[in-house]
Amino acid sequence: MDELAELVLAVPGVARLHPGRFGEVATYLPGRRVTGIRSGRDAVEVHLVLAAGHPAQAVAQQVHAVVAARVDLPVQVHVEDVLDAV
Repeated sequence: MDELAELVLAVPGVARLHPGRFGEVATYLPGRRVTGIRSGRDAVEVHLVLAAGHPAQAVAQQVHAVVAARVDLPVQVHVEDVLDAV
């Protein structure tokens, strides 16, 4: 999961991974968790925060392509928020 998180964060326009409203979006590993990516039996979910000025659909499609190339499950990408430029 760490590799997937790094690949997603490397996509231009991804500001950070989003843990979900109550921190429920995560993959639990021994002694830690990877927030923003949840792998289930039926799909892999990626929840992210978009950097301002980037088209949401294009970024989501790039994230989908990166993750789908590494997993054998359907991939769902959710843009949870947009980070305003400072």
